Amino acid sequence: MHHYLILNTVYLGCEGAIAMSDFSIGDLSPEINQCGLSIDGPVANITLQREKVFNALNPELIGELCALLDWCSERSVGTRGQLIDGDGEAFLRVIVLRGAGKHFCAGADIGWMQASGAQTAEENRDDAERLDRLFHTLWSHPCFTIGVVQGVALGGGAGLVSSLDHVIGESNTRIALSEGKLGILPAVIGPYVYQRIGSAQTRRLAMLASKIPVDEALRIGMIDQKVESPELFDGVISTIINEVLTTGPIAVTEAKSLVRTIDRWESSDEELRSWTLDKTSEMRGSAEGQEGLSSFIERRAAAWKSED
Repeated sequence: MHHYLILNTVYLGCEGAIAMSDFSIGDLSPEINQCGLSIDGPVANITLQREKVFNALNPELIGELCALLDWCSERSVGTRGQLIDGDGEAFLRVIVLRGAGKHFCAGADIGWMQASGAQTAEENRDDAERLDRLFHTLWSHPCFTIGVVQGVALGGGAGLVSSLDHVIGESNTRIALSEGKLGILPAVIGPYVYQRIGSAQTRRLAMLASKIPVDEALRIGMIDQKVESPELFDGVISTIINEVLTTGPIAVTEAKSLVRTIDRWESSDEELRSWTLDKTSEMRGSAEGQEGLSSFIERRAAAWKSED
């Protein structure tokens, strides 16, 4: 359990934050059957629990993951602008995503995929839209997201990997854009893979559609860290979480927005530079920015830092 140095219960780190003193992190979470959820202070642990089919994605699992991610977003510091709720419980700052059993995620459920042959084009598009919503919700989430990838991450599993902020693999981790082996394209996961590893590697992996080993995944940036065995995951995760919790939580959320804005910028370079100047001024003048600067000058822990 993490404990925090809280200067005030209403910690507004950015303009437009939602301050609700009667809002509780303990409010009921969505009903789930194929996922697990546990909360440890500012950390939400989400586990895919279709172990018998290697956590393959079906509509039910996708729906539960989207609901949980939305629930976590509503209860995040990045959304609420507060470190704690009205009951003194920490709002969320980190999500850890795991898959139960031997493999992280084997991609789309084969039964679901087979059924697509009897569906209309509109029904198949609805299925693809459901999957894209999952990836986009994860990719744009206000919390810092960590993926724990043991065994394989295929197809949609690779999409999950590409949508996370920090991914840890182990010696037996294998990742593939495997759709080509079925005569289809990794189109839905494509934008997220592209943003993680770039054009040339996305094209190569999509055409080969074969599993790449963990060292290659690390080299091309598909994952960020490797451990020798799954037993070492927890120690590495704790180190990453502790590092994230020393960073201003609004700064973490705004960093994602910064990169997303730069990626999508369509106006002139001069306008982009002007926007970055405005954003810098905004963050420096924010409550979080002032707290960070004050704590540095006064040589004390900032309000958002853990006491552990």
